[in-house]
Amino acid sequence: MNAPATHQGLPGQPHIAYAGDQLMVEGVRLSDLAHKYGTPLFVYSKAAMLSALGAYQRGFAGRKAQICYAMKANSGLAVLQVFAEAGCGFDIVSGGELARVLAAGGDPAKVIFSGVGKTRTEMKQALQVGIGCFNVESEAELDVLSDVASGLGMTAPVSLRVNPNVDPKTHPYISTGLKGNKFGIAHEDTLRAYRHATSLPGLKVVGIDCHIGSQITDATPYLDAMDRVLDLVAEIEAAGIPIHHIDFGGGLGINYNGDTPPEADALWAQLLAKLDARGYGQRQLMIEPGRSLVGNAGVCLTEVLYLKPGEQKNFCIIDAAMNDLPRPAMYQAFHHIVPVTPRPGEGSLYDVVGPVCESGDWIGRDRQLLVRPGDTLAVLSAGAYCMSMASNYNTRGRAAEILVDGTKAHLIRQRESAFDTFALEQLVG
Repeated sequence: MNAPATHQGLPGQPHIAYAGDQLMVEGVRLSDLAHKYGTPLFVYSKAAMLSALGAYQRGFAGRKAQICYAMKANSGLAVLQVFAEAGCGFDIVSGGELARVLAAGGDPAKVIFSGVGKTRTEMKQALQVGIGCFNVESEAELDVLSDVASGLGMTAPVSLRVNPNVDPKTHPYISTGLKGNKFGIAHEDTLRAYRHATSLPGLKVVGIDCHIGSQITDATPYLDAMDRVLDLVAEIEAAGIPIHHIDFGGGLGINYNGDTPPEADALWAQLLAKLDARGYGQRQLMIEPGRSLVGNAGVCLTEVLYLKPGEQKNFCIIDAAMNDLPRPAMYQAFHHIVPVTPRPGEGSLYDVVGPVCESGDWIGRDRQLLVRPGDTLAVLSAGAYCMSMASNYNTRGRAAEILVDGTKAHLIRQRESAFDTFALEQLVG
């Protein structure tokens, strides 16, 4: 199914495409979903998620590897269920995310707990359910985790996250592997930190971890980071500390607007060749993809409310806003915006904006659209860092969500009402 000639800018996602004059997710018409469930509405393709996962699985065929979905990208229970049933583990950054994994049927033994600010309560919760590993990000965290684990009479498996000072060439807000970032332990402090970890009761060193950023579209930063990590593995093991697994994180980008990231299997062919050449090819490997598994699997449907011509700008005002789709406001990010049912003709240039009372509430700048009030638009590549970062700003209920599987559409989150947004609040007196 190919889009009409005027809408060839769609990211290369075969599961979201035009059939004649209708935009489809797999075998379901998006216009039908918008009519039935209202807008804003997030719609995800199960086949697209599994296809993206399949590229990683092909890349690791014959290797000892565990794929842990970085669930901060999209933490919906049904999304987690898809990956749990496909054999994935999960990369979490909070106790709340751990609770979601368990609610979705995930295996706690396949959970990696990352993040710079784990609390004692979260550590205790993770230890008691038997997670696979803590990715520790500071020496101070080692001390606290040792104290918590010892107090429970347990041993915490730990991997130290190393900051390799590699530039991932991405947006500064999603770069995590440079010296100026808050994440990880500095490259030059790593051996000391490992020696400290082995001296503490209640801890067992099991691995090393590295994650340099998100929306990376070039293999070079991965190759550079791998060299630095493998140099550290050699140094740490020479000091008598065995490293059982090597965790290379995630961060592979997707096609938002002509981006050309390598395919996951092609990227890992390069990385595994380097691992083999350096003698580490048979080590247990861990990776934590997020955006690359779900980003292009989702769209956000939104209704055109008003067209507002202006002297300098024309505005297309829609019912989705920065609280639903925060990436443009936060990162100046680009999302394709296309009509669900295209009209013939060229249209006009519009800034596509939402109803939130902020000048930063924009979804797209200078978009060529031929639309009328009441039309439905699809904001593409909305599967990652949209619903998981959504808010109730302006007392706006969060959108409903749909998971499409072939010709079936499953409601996986009901739309929040205004009452839902303040149900936990109380008046005084």
